[in-house]
Amino acid sequence: MYKTTVSTPESKVSSEIKGTFRSLNNFNYRVWASGAIVSNVGTWMQRIAQDWLVLTQLTHNNATAVGVVMALQFGPHLLLLPLTGFAADHLDRRKILLATQASMGALALGLSLLTITGLVQLWHVYVFAFLQGCITAFDAPARQTFVSELVGEADLTNAVALNSTSFNAARMIGPAIAGVLIASVGSGWVFLINAASFIAVLCSLSFLRVGELHRSGKAVRTQGSLVEGFRYVWKRPDIKAVLFMLFLIGTFGLNFPIFISTMTVTVFHAGASKYGLLTSMMAIGTVTGALLAARRAKPNIVLLFVGTAVFGLGCALAALMPTYWLFGLALIPIGVSAQTFTTSANSTVQLSTDPAMRGRVMAIYMAIILGGTLLGAPIVGWVADTFGPRWALGIGATAGFAAAIVGIQYLTKYRHLRVRIDAGRLRLSLDDGEIPSST
Repeated sequence: MYKTTVSTPESKVSSEIKGTFRSLNNFNYRVWASGAIVSNVGTWMQRIAQDWLVLTQLTHNNATAVGVVMALQFGPHLLLLPLTGFAADHLDRRKILLATQASMGALALGLSLLTITGLVQLWHVYVFAFLQGCITAFDAPARQTFVSELVGEADLTNAVALNSTSFNAARMIGPAIAGVLIASVGSGWVFLINAASFIAVLCSLSFLRVGELHRSGKAVRTQGSLVEGFRYVWKRPDIKAVLFMLFLIGTFGLNFPIFISTMTVTVFHAGASKYGLLTSMMAIGTVTGALLAARRAKPNIVLLFVGTAVFGLGCALAALMPTYWLFGLALIPIGVSAQTFTTSANSTVQLSTDPAMRGRVMAIYMAIILGGTLLGAPIVGWVADTFGPRWALGIGATAGFAAAIVGIQYLTKYRHLRVRIDAGRLRLSLDDGEIPSST
């Protein structure tokens, strides 16, 4: 007798959900994720409160000052690049994270005390932003590559996407809470809450089953190993293309604190709660993009091209929106496309890089996506101040289109992209097969 299994729509949906969240079957990843979501909410609360403090209390709606804060916060990723990648490849990543997370919590506590007591000045925020940037320069590559130790290579793409989901789910929750708290009790108390949130991630790192971590052999210390990551990337046209696209999007496109805060204040004349709500609305898109990425077994390089093109269109559309609510709706596709691109880029680079080189290559990755702000944020802030925030969004749109052109050039030169019409439908194919219509 044969047993027949009938696949129902309900069972298919259940299977897809299990596949989307499969990394949570791993104990260590569950513990890490539970602490990370709490800390991520606190981080987003502080970001909103800090931008609002600079824009409305320490300056008179000066977007350039917000851009300077962003540059100081992310610039150290470039300045410390050789050291941070070296540390991620040669030192214990879990111990690095314990040190960096504790240090960031202490900085949040210090800024909260200055703000609550009314002593805070703009230069204080500049100093704290720079110190935080120095710490996160070591934290980011260690945190990104630590994911592979939690789940192993097989579920790396899924775990990266779920990390992005957590970060962007926090983007939905944190800004909305921060907007209400800023209006009711002030920015200082928001900073204090963020300081307390680091306790959760420190506990999760302490509770991990260290013996079950998927640790690969550490890189061998050799003369010139600090710059070996650059040599490795230079010989890889696929990674170079991804990083160049990332530079364009990260430097001129991912300046959402400037875009959203200036549109809120100078175009729609709204307050802190409306600013937080807009950030949360965009997070609807980023969470959606992250969950879609979590369903894929492997990243598809074509998604990088599609994500950048849609990002450019979304920024152009948002720049033209006449009302607050239409602008908020336009932020959703921007969030989906930005997250599709960044998550796919992260997974592509990690999976295609030798494990012994992964820390240094991811340090370059993080330096580009975050350190590019050192150049882009002040420029975008100046454009917003001089010509208006709609023109600043236009720069983001241009960056998206330019990155899409880089993607097309790579696919055409190295993957021999071909376009044809088959049965009235547009078909794209590469050397390794036809691109599925779902992409």
